Amino acid sequence: MSAEKPTITCYLKTYCGWSEGVRAIMRKYDLEFEEKDIIANPAFRWEMEQKTGQPLSPCVEVNGTMLADVSGEEVEAWMVEQGLVEANEAEPDAPIDSSCSPEQHEAQARAEAGKKGATGKIVFLD
Repeated sequence: MSAEKPTITCYLKTYCGWSEGVRAIMRKYDLEFEEKDIIANPAFRWEMEQKTGQPLSPCVEVNGTMLADVSGEEVEAWMVEQGLVEANEAEPDAPIDSSCSPEQHEAQARAEAGKKGATGKIVFLD
């Protein structure tokens, strides 16, 4: 295993089962990472798409290597294979291989609707 901690940037969605799976792996291995929320900041989505050539997330960049459209399970397996972390049998604190739950989809829809106002249009207040 490498003595140096990897440099990690994660392109994630605010509410997403796959994104939470990646976060769970980062917590499991106590890894520091920069999170770029592609929902909260569209510039991060653009950056991710430019780097990966595709629109699907999560995407995780580790020491300059981009893992596009991956699950937490895939990120963990790749990091173990590369010797960046030592295999750890501890259970992650969230599922690492599942999509968004209906509740997560509803929360994301509410957040997006809140940005646009109840009508789906931008609302200007005096």
